[in-house]
Parts: sequence; structure tokens; C-alpha cells
Amino acid sequence: SVTYGMTYKPRIVASLVITILVSAAIERFITKQVSGDSVFYLSQTRDLWRPLIHTAVNLSEINSIKSSFQFRTYDPEGLIFYGDTKNGEDWFVLSLMDGIPLMQISKEGMLVSVEGGLKLNDGKWHTLEVSNQGKFVILEVDGSTGLKVGMQSQQTEEVISGGLRLALGGILIEKEKMIVQFKPQMDACVRHGSWLNISIPWESEVEELRPCYQNIRPGSYFSGTGFAVFNTSVFQTDEYAALRVELWADFRQMNGTILSIKPLQKELEFRVEASKNTEVHLKEKFILKSTFKKLLITFSKSELKVLQDGDESQSTTSSVNPELTTWREGLLAIGGLLGEGEDGSHFLTGCLEKIQVQGRDLDLDLAVKHMSISSHSCPA
Repeated sequence: SVTYGMTYKPRIVASLVITILVSAAIERFITKQVSGDSVFYLSQTRDLWRPLIHTAVNLSEINSIKSSFQFRTYDPEGLIFYGDTKNGEDWFVLSLMDGIPLMQISKEGMLVSVEGGLKLNDGKWHTLEVSNQGKFVILEVDGSTGLKVGMQSQQTEEVISGGLRLALGGILIEKEKMIVQFKPQMDACVRHGSWLNISIPWESEVEELRPCYQNIRPGSYFSGTGFAVFNTSVFQTDEYAALRVELWADFRQMNGTILSIKPLQKELEFRVEASKNTEVHLKEKFILKSTFKKLLITFSKSELKVLQDGDESQSTTSSVNPELTTWREGLLAIGGLLGEGEDGSHFLTGCLEKIQVQGRDLDLDLAVKHMSISSHSCPA
């Protein structure tokens, strides 16, 4: 089972997953030092909760428990920053939930979770500062206090000694220890880090750190080297309901397979491809004009309808009857051709500004996807 109970995996999907797992296993044995003030792209292939980079320092060397960095994302949910003492007995986790900062803290047996402040997933650079001031843990955003958490135990407070560990993009404890569970993967960038006001090297366990785009815009970016796969059982549909897939993009700037659908143990059922023209294939081929920005594909019991920019005069209808069981027992790929094109010739190059299935945004972080895909941002 790869994701959502997936029991069937075409050869190309299996190869993709195996490549990711093998690469992650190899990277466990590769460590290199990087500067903490470097630019880091957080969403890179590794175990989901495993840090992208981490470091450790003796508490006797620290004058102030304060760290600051700049952060940028369009992603509404994911893990940013982690720190701990006592080898993980006391810990701190900073993440986003629905774009809003969420802090979770464990200290002297107490567990605290607090969220609040403005949404940070606006694609702009924000300066975040995390500090420990006596009984308070404080998060400042762009120079103003975003969250302030006070903690006081009835126990005699001990003098903390030993080591302090920091990590970006992952944690060093079991995820079950947290009060609030969330998806860790984060399409985000961190730069200009000042960690504990001392110059300390960080260790990276990925073979090569991916750069961040200088400027970004919302969307999902495909570089032509991989695709994302969903088990269609996650799209709950009524047996008699129409099925809707909506795609927003500048289709003139795209090349390759945008979408493909394959039932279990059957031939490829449906695909949308873009080149000079946008082509829709369901047993037969429809060629659409490529100046539109929105494509609505509706499956029903009796027909397939393709609508461009909501204009009924630009609609194409086929009486071919697609099998609705495809959606309950099949695979849906974004950015590639299922079951074919193992040479990568069909991989998509371009930016999908938005993807919706049944009227809901599709989060590529929930798919089995190639590491080259940026789930929530495109280069601008």
C-alpha cells in the first residue's frame, strides 16, 4: 500500500515510489555541513517527519535562547522549525495550520498548544523570531508579537544543562507526542537564519539541497521530470452524481500530459495533453483552442463534457460512456501518463494555477509525487 490503501500500482508508479524510497535510504548515510544562514527549500524527498537539516549545541555556549529567520510560502499547512533539550524530553514545534502559526510545547511534563495571528501563506517573505524569556515562549512576526505562551510548573524548576538541538522541516521526537496532528510536508523557503546568536554548522542528510525560486506565484509547478498520483477512492462520489475536474492554467505555456485516469487492471481511460493545442482523449481525441485559462471536465452516466472558460459555445460533448467505477477503483495522475511513457516523454512542464476535483482544491502533498514537483508555488 503506497497511499490511501492503494493496492494497484502501474510499473511507472512503482518505479517512482521505489526510486524515492531507495534515494531516501541512501541519503541516510550522507551528511554534509551547511551554513545556518543559507537558503533552504523545505519540501525535499525524505521521510516525512525527518528534518531537512539539524544541529546541536551545548547550552553552556548560549547567551540567549533566540532564533530568527525569514520564511515564505503559499502552503497552508506544514512543519517549519523544531527545538529541544534533555534529548527530546522538553521540546518546541512551530508549524502552520490553515496558514496560521501553531506552536506546540512540552516542558517539565506540561503539554501546551496555541495558534493565532495573521495568515503567513501569502507568498511574501516574513521575519520570524522565536525566543524563550523566562516562563514565556514568544513568537514575533515582522517585529510584532504573534504568539506569547506562559508556562509555570508546580515542580521546582531545575537548571537546564546539556545540549540543545534544532531542526528545520522535521522533528526529532515521535509525532504522536504532539497535541495537534498535522501534515508535515511544506512547500516553503527559509533564509537569513540567525540561530541562538552563535555561528554553528548544520548537518544536511539530503544529497543536494534544492534552491528556492527567486520569485513565486500560487500554483503547482511541474518541471518535466515527474508526476503525482492519487488513488481515486479518496474522491468520494455518489454512484449517480456527475464527476467534475477543473484545471486553471495558461495552457499555451504548458507541454506534456496534464491529467490521466486509469481504472484498475485496465487500459488508460482518459487523458488531457497540452502542446501547441490542448487535446482531450477519451477513446477519441478532441482538439481545443489553446487560449483559454480554465478547463472544466464533467463525467456523467451518459456523456463527457469539456467546457472552456465557462463558455457553453466553447463546449465539447462526447456520448462515450466513461466507467464511473474508474473513480472508485483506479488511479488519477497529475503531470504524467499512467501506464505509459516510462521514458518521461509525457511528463508535464508548466504551472497549474489551481486543480479541483468535485469542487475541492487538490493538495498534491497528499499524493505520491516526484520530488521535483512544487505543490503550492510556481516560479514567477
